[in-house]
Amino acid sequence: MQQKPMNRRDFLKLGSLGLGAFALLPWRRMVEGVGFPKSERLGRVTTGRMELKTRPDADSATVGVLFEDTVVPWLREVVGSQPYRVNQRWVETPDGYLWSPEVQPVKNNPNLPVTELPQTSLGPGMWVEVSVPYVDLVLANPPARALWLQKRLESGLPPRWVYSQVAWVDAVNTDENGQVWYRLNERFGYGDLFWARAEAFRPITAEEMTPISPEVEDKRVLVDIARQTMACYENGREVYFARVSTGALYNNKGARVDAWSTPPGRHRVWRKAVSLPLSGGSSAVGWDLPAVGWISLFVGSGVAIHSTYWHNNYGVPTSRGCVNARPEDAQWVFRWMLPTVPYDPGDVTVGMPGGTLVEVIES
Repeated sequence: MQQKPMNRRDFLKLGSLGLGAFALLPWRRMVEGVGFPKSERLGRVTTGRMELKTRPDADSATVGVLFEDTVVPWLREVVGSQPYRVNQRWVETPDGYLWSPEVQPVKNNPNLPVTELPQTSLGPGMWVEVSVPYVDLVLANPPARALWLQKRLESGLPPRWVYSQVAWVDAVNTDENGQVWYRLNERFGYGDLFWARAEAFRPITAEEMTPISPEVEDKRVLVDIARQTMACYENGREVYFARVSTGALYNNKGARVDAWSTPPGRHRVWRKAVSLPLSGGSSAVGWDLPAVGWISLFVGSGVAIHSTYWHNNYGVPTSRGCVNARPEDAQWVFRWMLPTVPYDPGDVTVGMPGGTLVEVIES
């Protein structure tokens, strides 16, 4: 729904109260966005700090240090050496090599803004996906509620979402400079609302959520923990295959953590949602991940197959119990598994006996 234009003073009043250091960021930077490298394929650093190497070898010379959210051209992926780690893949950049598990594959595909939202059962709105490496946000209704947001603001960092995160847009506005802004609403989140530059988001169409072979009742997903793979079967015939990351076996200190394992056994999908926040653990070793896309829950405790934007370590146990998948794999499985989920409202819960069978095996 098109609303009356805001002037700069109104927008800052809505968005910057209580933001601390973020309120000091230049307005021009927020309007014009961030310049990213010119390359069809890009990589975003997902960890706090990583070394750029002369060769795809952890023992080679370090030619630079990159920090979280640095975006680099992704030339190709090669096999190298990373001692004591399962994953031996490296990303070649024009300046050196980065260990692949800590570099998210991203693209920079800005979009023409939508200035009028379609009507839905929940009022005007649409699903969107971040289509640029990252986009800074402005909190529309301070104070911050979500833990991830509180931590960023306390550290003097702006709220930020990254490539492939999914959320609901419930309002559109245009400022005095002609910049179009979307208001982002995590419908099942903590209540934080954000304004962000509209061109950073790709509208998700209803066609992209069209069920895949909904007439087939005999469907089964096989998650193999030993091989870190996911296979989808129709009437006993494999129709889709992907590498995934299941529950981590050990924490950062090398101690085994059985609570993080993906539960083996036969399960049924009981809820599917286009986007949900995921959180758990304690204040010391917990996690709080907003706007996670293509959620297919199959264990009552919250274990799901879902999209992943915080690592690129597929093929290695990495998660806290869920099945981490590439965004495109998570979306395909979401569309294929039963129950089907309509665009509006984008969330379905079913009772017993449940939806598609998800069988998790250990070998």
